[in-house]
Amino acid sequence: MTETRRGLAWEFGVLSVERRGAMLGPVLFTLPDGRQVAPLHVARWFAHPEAANLSGLMPRLRGDWACVPFGFDADREASGDWPASRAEDGLDEGHGFGANHDWRFTDGPSGTLALTIEYPASHPISHLERRIVPDPLAPAIELELVVHCRTDCELPVGLHPCIRLPEAVGAFEILLDADAEVATYPGAVDTTSIFAPNCFAKTSAVPLKMGGTLDIRRLPLLQQTEELVQVLQSPGAVTLVNHAEAYRVHLSWEAEAFPSLLLWISNRGRAHFPWDGRHLALGVEPVCAAFDLGTAIGRAPNPLNARGTPTAHAFRAGETWTTRHRIAVAPAGENLG
Repeated sequence: MTETRRGLAWEFGVLSVERRGAMLGPVLFTLPDGRQVAPLHVARWFAHPEAANLSGLMPRLRGDWACVPFGFDADREASGDWPASRAEDGLDEGHGFGANHDWRFTDGPSGTLALTIEYPASHPISHLERRIVPDPLAPAIELELVVHCRTDCELPVGLHPCIRLPEAVGAFEILLDADAEVATYPGAVDTTSIFAPNCFAKTSAVPLKMGGTLDIRRLPLLQQTEELVQVLQSPGAVTLVNHAEAYRVHLSWEAEAFPSLLLWISNRGRAHFPWDGRHLALGVEPVCAAFDLGTAIGRAPNPLNARGTPTAHAFRAGETWTTRHRIAVAPAGENLG
């Protein structure tokens, strides 16, 4: 029988990693006060009989994975300062080959999990490696991504942690500065989207289509909606507080590799299967990308890189590019750094 996932236990928790997309999740952390918390999101449809008919990463969407390249190319007409793109120009399906296909578990040091995936021979990326290393001294996990490049290329890249939200409106907080600059998606993410498109604003005052503004730092939102908001010039760390369950998550990454932070606010917006108007999660995604608009737009002049936010990474043939990020958890009253 084909191995589909592996688990690992350590002093401060237990974790599971899927072969599909090398997705980390679920993870159950044990806090120093003895409480057990599960901050990573697991999509509610994973056991639904029809989920097996979904493609790529969707059947068991969960947790944390890597996107090389990030986003997807599609038929998009030029709009204002945003360039056009075409589906046939895409290098991959959504969020990269590695996010949508099965990895192979490899041997690693005791107390770690390691995986690798070979990309198609025509792809500029040769293969990826991913290592998951629990911190033996804390409720925290270190994750390492190694990209092996076959030919010169410019690609948007990103990490895709996905966080579980509580049910109560406003019971979850993103600790961002009120004046941090964000960009709204240049279009409608979904028919339910409420944010005014293609705007630059502050986290505390994101403009709405129907007038007025909204502070995006407290979730879930009252409205049923699906949104993408990009925090520009992110410092390489963000803290998230689940007030309903009294714990906080500190996500840190290499800011030089991923200079901005994409927030996917999935707030019961999409009505069709498998979302069914019930999906509630927050993607907290360090990226070097222009939203999820794919390779053609990421490497072209666009409104984000015009403001000094890089939207594609330059890889060189034969290069091995390594980046790391960390997910740490603590009681709500403790600071994490």
